[in-house]
Parts: sequence; structure tokens; C-alpha cells
Amino acid sequence: MSTNKNLSPVEKIKAESDALRGTLKQSLHDDITGALREDDQSVIKFHGMYQQDDRDRREERSAKKLEWLYSYMVRLRLPGGFLTPEQWVGLHHIAGEHSTGVFKITTRQTIQLHGILKSHIKPTLQAFNTIHLDSIAACGDVNRNVVCGAHPKQSPVHEEVFAYADKLSKLALPKTKAYYEVWLNEKPLIDKKEEEDPLYQERYLPRKFKIALAIPPHNDVDVFTNDLGLIAIVEKGKLIGFNIAVGGGLGATHGNASTYPRLGSILGFVRGEENTLKAAYEVITIQRDHGNRSDRKLSRLKYTVDRMGVEAFKAELEKRCGFALEEAKPFEFNHRPDYYGWHQNHEKKWYYTVFSENGRILDDEQVAMKTALLEVAKTGKANFRFTCNQNVIISDIDPKDKKAIEAILEQFGIIAHTDKAGLVRKAAIACVAFNTCPLALAEAQRYLPTLIGKIEPLMEKHKIADDQISIRMTGCPNGCGRPYAAEIGFVGTAYGQYNMHLGGDRDGMRLNKKYKESLDESAILRELDSLFEAYSQKRKKGETFGDFAVREQWVSA
Repeated sequence: MSTNKNLSPVEKIKAESDALRGTLKQSLHDDITGALREDDQSVIKFHGMYQQDDRDRREERSAKKLEWLYSYMVRLRLPGGFLTPEQWVGLHHIAGEHSTGVFKITTRQTIQLHGILKSHIKPTLQAFNTIHLDSIAACGDVNRNVVCGAHPKQSPVHEEVFAYADKLSKLALPKTKAYYEVWLNEKPLIDKKEEEDPLYQERYLPRKFKIALAIPPHNDVDVFTNDLGLIAIVEKGKLIGFNIAVGGGLGATHGNASTYPRLGSILGFVRGEENTLKAAYEVITIQRDHGNRSDRKLSRLKYTVDRMGVEAFKAELEKRCGFALEEAKPFEFNHRPDYYGWHQNHEKKWYYTVFSENGRILDDEQVAMKTALLEVAKTGKANFRFTCNQNVIISDIDPKDKKAIEAILEQFGIIAHTDKAGLVRKAAIACVAFNTCPLALAEAQRYLPTLIGKIEPLMEKHKIADDQISIRMTGCPNGCGRPYAAEIGFVGTAYGQYNMHLGGDRDGMRLNKKYKESLDESAILRELDSLFEAYSQKRKKGETFGDFAVREQWVSA
């Protein structure tokens, strides 16, 4: 058991929160400030929200002696990233009425809405409820949104694996009724025993917990970057179980060598639904009981695994499960980007993957993407699936309806927009960063498209423009855009400056390493010009940029 003696302040907040109710009701009724009470800023995360402010306007408002412009980000709980057309239409109108209007597709296969004022939080969540959506446990020290390989064309067992995302999400859902009481006006429980939680107890987890399901050979979910990774094993066309990997996570802190990104370690294979769900549940309980509750920077499962040792962790898991894991089954990953454009699955249904740069769904001078997707949703002829690469798949289209959907996509320029985007741009990922993330040290989603526009000519110059090198950027070292699992990763250190990381593999099986520190744009472009020249001239046939970087010893393996 964990022997933490000096608990972090957040642990006290959780324990005294009245099962995550805190004083949220009182905070919401305080009209003097746009902020919540300090402790409630931690509690609200468990309800799927973060308090933020417009950092572009901090200086201006401070100069006028005004409170910072506080608002809230709300993140939906969407296991496997699926929306019906009716839900899309509802979400479109909710976003327009209560937020900035922009849908942000996250790297965890769900949607975030930003810019929601305090007085609009409750109406927003109540509106979500009318279309059977919620934000329960989308943030906080609990299991986050469960992600799954997005594209049904990749395997006949996709829907079977996809169903596990919902089962795991329900399995790891907190039992407290606080969300329903605070936001949906349900009557308080008379008997609090009804919400006793054998999984989370009153402590919840030491930190956030992430689960991903991958379907080889596609690793669009970056399965090894999750606390718990489940790799589907298919034999003779049938799903027989999953390889289990534990201890993935990418968060780190600049200057703190005790923090680091880590890929998950494969423990073994579990067969069948009952054993799979049992194993997932007990991995969570091990982290609950053994995770570090004193230092939140060292509290993710990856540190628990390293502290216990992989074999000891496996032994503890088998003890709690009551069965032994089998030897891990062989598998192969050979593709990580999304399947753009039109594709058909084994049931002859059609799917169109739209390129939405850095996950931003809006109408701008380039393309009216938000309007186009609304028109698609209004037909009722297509569902929507989000990907961990921040794109949206218009999905499950019957052959007889394909022409109607295609006409809308052509009318609004969606097909042209997707087709003209370069390969590197399509593979790139960026986190939100400025102007809303309080942790951001540098830009990411607002800057990476511009930087890609300057990298693409360098690739053309060196005749590697047809090479889909993975480039990812985050505004801080927390790794929300998964920069450490890219061939080229940019991690913000200060405004306009980034550490450059090189040497990740193309399929998500190897992390990159730091190459140069605190580079500005001109330094980044000089370095890449030189690196691309060497890569173009000296690479072996079929060798990727990340593998070449390791072979040339630009970074260690």
C-alpha cells in the first residue's frame, strides 16, 4: 500500500469535497467574480471542466484593475469518440449559444468547448443532457475519456473493440451523484450509501488515468502513451483478447529530471471480456493504492510501475485478478496517421475523413467546415467519429446515400480542403496552449500551421515532400499533443522558443530525445534545413526520418 505521509493539497480537497460536490453551488451563485472558489477549481475538473482565462488580455485587464477574463472549458465524455447526427446538430447550437462556437477535437477523441462564462456552465451541461451527452469524469483524478481505434475500415472486429471503450468507461465511472445534483438539479441523495464507490473510494486516484484500445496494424491512438493500453489480438478474423500494457504517459517538467515521458510496458495477454474488464479494473486499483499522493509531478501510473518494477506490478495484478496473464501475443503496428478521404469497410458502408487542422472545427476564410458538417448532420445519413489525430470521420454512410453526402462536401470545399493539405500537415498535432491554457509557455495550435508552412518548402527543396514525417508541438512539457512520440517534437520553453526533439519512430513504438534547447523559429528552420539535407542524401531505402536520426546519432536510441 502507498505510505504517503505528506499528502498534496489536492488530496485534502478531494477528501473534504463531499463526494465532489464541494461548494460548487455557492461558487456558481457568486456574481461578484467570474471565478470559482479556490478549492472548487480543483473539484470542477472531476465534472469535466477547467477554469481558464484569456491570457491575451491579462495585461490589459490588469492595467485597468479589472479581474482577469475568466471562462471555462468543458470536455465531453465520448467513449470511442462517437456522435449521432442528432447529437452533432445539438452540439452545434450549444456551442454557438454558450461558447466561442469553435469545436476543438482533442487528442483523446472528444470535443472541448472553450470560452463558457460561469453563468453559462449550468445551461450548457443541461443542454448536453437533452442530447444524451455529459462531461462526467472527462477531467480530474479519475479515468479520462477512453479512446479506441477510430476507423471501422481497419478491421471487421472494429465495432466489437469499439464497444469495449463504452464498457471500460462505465466500469471506471465515479459513483458520486454530484454532477446530477449540481448541474441537472436532481434531488440530493437521502442515503449516501447509494454512491459508495469501491473503485475510487473517497480518495479517487492520485492523478489522471488514461485508457486506449488499439487495433493492429493501426496505432492511431498511440496506445503505449496511455496508463493502460489494450492491443486487440485477432485470430482467424475473431477477437480473442488483448495484450495489456501499463505505465505509459508523456507529462514532464522542465528542469526536473525525476519526471519523464514513458511508453507502456507489455505485461501479457488476457482472453475474453470478463478477464479483460477485470484486469483493467485492478490496474486502476493498484494505482489507487500504490500511487504517489504526496508529489503530483510523480503521481502518474508510470512512476508507480517504475517504483514497483514491472514484474512486481504484474505479480500484484495477477494476485488481484485471481488469474495469471498469458504470454503476450505477437502483433505489428505499421500505420499511425488517419485514413483521409473516402474509404469503405467490410459492410460496404462509406467513411470520409475530413482534415481539421489541430482539431479546430470552425468557419474561416479558407473553408466553412462547421457549416458543412452541420449540413451533413441535418441529412441524418451519417454519424461522426473523432480521431486521436484530431480529425473527424463522417461515418457509417449507406452506399445509396454517399452521393448526397459527397455533394455537400464538394459544395463547401471540404474535399478540396482535405486533398490539398500536404502529408506533413496532415500528420501534425498541436495542443491548445495559448490563449486559454494556464500552463502554456509558448504557442502551439495557433503557431504550428504557420511553422508547417515554412517547413514544407524545406522538404520540397530536399525532395522529401512525399515523406509523411510526424511533427508535433506543445506549449509546455506536459505533452498533451504527444510531442515525445513524434519523429520531430517541439516543446515550448518560453514564448517563441521550443526544445526540439528527434528520433521517435513513425509507428509509436519509440520515444524521441531532446536534440537542441530553446530554439526560435529561425534556429528551428536552420536546423531542419541541415537535417533534411542529410536525410535526403544519406537515408537508406524505406528508412524513416526518426530512424535515420537515431542511426546518425543525432540523439541516442
